[in-house]
Amino acid sequence: MTNTRTFFATAPKGMEPLLADELRALGASTVAETRAGVSFEGPLTLAYRVCLWSRIANRILLPLATFAAPTPDDLYDGVRAIRWDEHLGVEGTLVVDFSASNSQITHTHFGALKVKDAIVDQFRDATGERPSVARECPDVRINLYLLRDVATISIDLAGESLHRRGYRALGVEAPLKENLAAAILLRAGWPDIARAGGALLDPMCGSGTLPIEAALIAADIAPGLLRSHYGFLNWRQHDAVAWATLMAEAMQRKEAGMAHLPPIIGYDADPSAVRLALANVEAAGLHGHIHIERRELAHVEALRSAALGLVAVNPPYGERLGEVTELQHLYKALGDKLKEHFVGWKAVVITGNADLGKCIGVRARRMHTLYNGAIECKLLSFDIDPQWYMGHYAKNVAVTAAAKNPLQVDDTQSQHTLAPLPSVAMPDAEVLSPGAEMFANRLRKNLKTLGKWAQREGVYCYRVYDADLPEYALAVDIYEQWVHVQEYQAPRTIEPAKAAARLHEAMAVLPEVLGVVREKIFLKVRRQQKGKAQYEKQDELATLYEVREANCKFLVNFTDYLDTGLFLDHRPTRALIQQLAKGKRFLNLFAYTGTATVHAVVGGASATTTVDMSATYLAWARRNLALNGFSDRKHEFIQADCLVWMDNEKRRFDLIFLDPPTFSNSKRMEYTLDVQRDHVALIQSAVKLLDRGGVLLFSNNYRNFKIDSAALTGLILHDLSRATLPKDFERDPKIHNCWKITRAE
Repeated sequence: MTNTRTFFATAPKGMEPLLADELRALGASTVAETRAGVSFEGPLTLAYRVCLWSRIANRILLPLATFAAPTPDDLYDGVRAIRWDEHLGVEGTLVVDFSASNSQITHTHFGALKVKDAIVDQFRDATGERPSVARECPDVRINLYLLRDVATISIDLAGESLHRRGYRALGVEAPLKENLAAAILLRAGWPDIARAGGALLDPMCGSGTLPIEAALIAADIAPGLLRSHYGFLNWRQHDAVAWATLMAEAMQRKEAGMAHLPPIIGYDADPSAVRLALANVEAAGLHGHIHIERRELAHVEALRSAALGLVAVNPPYGERLGEVTELQHLYKALGDKLKEHFVGWKAVVITGNADLGKCIGVRARRMHTLYNGAIECKLLSFDIDPQWYMGHYAKNVAVTAAAKNPLQVDDTQSQHTLAPLPSVAMPDAEVLSPGAEMFANRLRKNLKTLGKWAQREGVYCYRVYDADLPEYALAVDIYEQWVHVQEYQAPRTIEPAKAAARLHEAMAVLPEVLGVVREKIFLKVRRQQKGKAQYEKQDELATLYEVREANCKFLVNFTDYLDTGLFLDHRPTRALIQQLAKGKRFLNLFAYTGTATVHAVVGGASATTTVDMSATYLAWARRNLALNGFSDRKHEFIQADCLVWMDNEKRRFDLIFLDPPTFSNSKRMEYTLDVQRDHVALIQSAVKLLDRGGVLLFSNNYRNFKIDSAALTGLILHDLSRATLPKDFERDPKIHNCWKITRAE
């Protein structure tokens, strides 16, 4: 049908302006706001589009008639005058919603019965049969609104409130409604922030409504795409072809949009809320695209490499006696977090207690009134240091996304002590400063030299720049067609704005000099860490890319962890393992993603044992092995504390690779591990597992490491640090230590 009709979209109070803007964007004409809704005109397909795409509306009504109904008889007669067989079959089902305001008929149940009687009596008189009432998923839902004794009767095309998207698997106490969450995000300017690549963080995410709605907006996913029922699907005037076309279009838009999702993170201190949020994310089809984690507000930090973003919070309102005083400290802590960690970001806080909002300690840029159910709330919008936000980083980021291989591994034991650091694409190149020109020239020089070496040696992944110029403290690694950039944290003596400007310049230089499109450049900030903190999760995007190393293939992750899963400085050591492995029983300790295991297997190892404390990394190692065409039939993967495991293991191995972290204080260990302090005991424990004639390769990355050869009696030590230092790391030889250790027999 193409004839223009008049429709009415209902919405919670306070959202009418947002709904009107949304309807205009969807193609509606003659849009007019009224109390609790917006009227508009268009063809039936427009109403379908609104049902599918509106993030704000509750219901989409198609008015059939308006008539005076001061008495029950007038109401009955007016409803019966409509040709109901044009909308419903005698075998069909219906339900009636009735509401009244300033009218003589005030009893809603009585009014609904009167409307139902008029409809079924018309069918009974005409056919001898009547439709039945079905409160759940009726074929037709009828809405009658009586205002000042004037009735408007409509077909409810939505069928049930559109805020029910279909992803809420479970709920928490007083959950945030989906269309209210969408309204908060739209008022906050989230669509523009998301298009610029900005991140979203909800530090009190509850059941995850704000992060999920943020993802639906950012990925251009129709909010009604998951719903199984609409009020028009069994309506007699339903245009099935038009609806199928709209659904197909929505699916295409979703597929395209999912490739460009920015980082979206939700934290909550309540483990039950986190479980519910994870279930809702799964139900929304967004697993791997939204990071949900249990975390106290005290441990929340910004995404260091995200130049802009939005903090969206729905904190408790203090509705029960005695809560307000306690919550004042919570709101103050929230404000302190915003000022301390989120400079350059925007923030929105919705609260049902305006006095609590004042405790945030940041002046609101705007304030809107919205309703969370019956509670009148204030939506407070903040710019955290507007001058910084409007500065040179305002246009800096656009998140790269194209997923090649999703890593769908749930490691509930993983620790999360670092803030998530999403990958970002770079700003437009500008006129370069003298310093930036020097950086570009150095990068060109390195690329010319190392590029020829890499091509000659068959090296696909290598470091092309490593803070060669102190002012541009970056590590730039080429991974075939991708570039992984790590910014070393600037000293406290360097002004943040100056460091940010240099980073901005460097990022503008990289695409042109390296000949890589911006979407394939990933940026992280490297802060000084101890032990396996460098391996911990940074994000939950779960995107893996396939790269080559000699005759092996590996999956690397540029976004979720500070390191990618492939330590480039270990490249010659892995080659040595492959050379020594033929026919050997190989043991890989502190195995990380199992790259050494893969080299051993490719080199012909008869069997391998891979030990690490992380289930996530062991799953990754299995995938690396499978990627190279090997099953795990002869290759076992053990999740364990390596020190404890070595003390209890009775088997012997021909070749062992021991690569411990510099320092570790994992909560799953009852002690700390310090490679300088503990290396003698580590080596002795590993040597006990060596069979006669076996070889131990001991490696670490502690810059000031000194091996205690006097304490390692009965062993022959060959220092291979220089021999296994790759050419692309020669500028910084302290990064790598390696020894070949055998028994003196």
